[in-house]
Amino acid sequence: MNIRNSIAKIKKKYLAISLTILGFFVLTAAGDRYFELSKNIEIFTTLFKELNTYYVDDVDPNKLMETGIESMLASLDPFTNYISGADIDEYQLQTTGKYDGVGSRIMKIDDYIVISDPYEGYPAQKAGLESGDIILEIDGKSAKGYTTDQMSNLLKGQPNTSIKIKIRQNSTGLEKELTITRAEIQIKNVPYFGMINDEIGYIKLDNFAEKAGQEVADAMKDLKENNPKLSGVIFDLRGNGGGLLNEAINVANVWIDKGLKIVYTKGKTADSNHEYQTQNKPVDLQIPLIVLIDEGTASASEIVSGSIQDLDRGIVIGQNSYGKGLVQITRPIAYKSRLKVTTSKYYIPSGRCIQRIDYTHRDSEGVAKVLPDSLRKSFKTKIGRIVKDGAGIEPDVKTEEELMADVTISLFENNHFFTFANLYKKNHSTLLGDSKYKMTDAEYVEFVEFVKGKSFKYETDTEKALKALKKTAEEEKYFAALQPAISTLESEILSEKGDDLMKFKSEIKRILQMEIVSRYKYEKGRIASSLTEDKDIATALEYFIEIEKYNKLLGK
Repeated sequence: MNIRNSIAKIKKKYLAISLTILGFFVLTAAGDRYFELSKNIEIFTTLFKELNTYYVDDVDPNKLMETGIESMLASLDPFTNYISGADIDEYQLQTTGKYDGVGSRIMKIDDYIVISDPYEGYPAQKAGLESGDIILEIDGKSAKGYTTDQMSNLLKGQPNTSIKIKIRQNSTGLEKELTITRAEIQIKNVPYFGMINDEIGYIKLDNFAEKAGQEVADAMKDLKENNPKLSGVIFDLRGNGGGLLNEAINVANVWIDKGLKIVYTKGKTADSNHEYQTQNKPVDLQIPLIVLIDEGTASASEIVSGSIQDLDRGIVIGQNSYGKGLVQITRPIAYKSRLKVTTSKYYIPSGRCIQRIDYTHRDSEGVAKVLPDSLRKSFKTKIGRIVKDGAGIEPDVKTEEELMADVTISLFENNHFFTFANLYKKNHSTLLGDSKYKMTDAEYVEFVEFVKGKSFKYETDTEKALKALKKTAEEEKYFAALQPAISTLESEILSEKGDDLMKFKSEIKRILQMEIVSRYKYEKGRIASSLTEDKDIATALEYFIEIEKYNKLLGK
């Protein structure tokens, strides 16, 4: 007998035995898993019933169940969420950009709900509602004490249905009754696009809901068709938390050629593994492109900025992005509720996954860790530039994050910007300069006088550090000796804080200008006004002016 054949037969025999044993273990493991699942569902159901029956006080079954579900999902990643039937409208708004209602943002000030931003061209604005108008009654009932959620639910409703509201007008102080007919509200993914100067265009994308790709494509076409001198485009993804994956592909396709891989996903099941390519003819492949990102740029926004970087179609300017390399889908559960569950990780053209936090490994306190630099891997863009995984999208040109001063934050949180802008609109029927309006020093003095005596308390980092020093000094018995020096520091800090309105004048004026312009030009005006003193925009313009710097980054 041929020895080689005999060995082969023996190997086949043992392989068959091994596969049988392996199959037994796989079936056993699967059986054990389903047994554990069934056992724990039974335990949970029984426990829930026993609590509901025997707990000393009445319990709310819905609240108890939601608490259990949320605690269970909290052990996973923060993007795996339970969407109750009551919250489904908000979820649909995020994915479609649509809802049925009057078309206005609202906020609560004191006891009443106030119109904050009516959407241009929709029922609230057409009916004459303006920022600062107070809702006194709704369908004949007092609106005092309503929460924003309660009011939002009342204002929403089927298109062509009507609602009666009584308001106190900001502009006149008079009470007025209005009947508003609801409509389908489509919130634009692209709230603004236009020219920064004669040669440089700008497109702002806020969301990746339905039609985001089409809106960006239309904006780019408009810039090209109506501006013959167009020689560069700034695409702003700052603060854009993402949305639909297919819309990310469509947006990237505006500047990336047809048939190129933009992203691929890998998950536990075969259904989670997909490769996504651009499907359409691009709008433009030649005009220099700069993408702006920051720490609020996440998910679909990172797919777009990352693919443009990986394929060397443009450069990225700003701060490191959020670092969300996970993909979610929604699964129907029951009673209109859904589970949004992470099913895969995504990888952009260079092959990198930009997920920053590893939720599968946590410390002793249950906190997930950021991927350490030592474990980050290097990849190459189309022309060979080095890019790394594990920390979001790192810009080609990094800029400093603009942080608001404590006084500015306090003024904002106490609605003083909002209220002053309403007062300005009441006293000025027109706006000089439109979206290019610049607040004068005299007008700023008016604002300083306006906030005098109004509440906008805030604690600076210096005050927090001094408070910590006082506590430590008391614990270590040094306070008596240090008290004179600490008291002097406290007095000096208070004196310095008294000058904060002038010290941070340029920052405060910039926000006031944006708020005032929005009273006349709505959201488009607010965005246009914000661009005039934007440091990231200024940096982008430098790279268009010195185009050789742009070309050098792209190896041209």
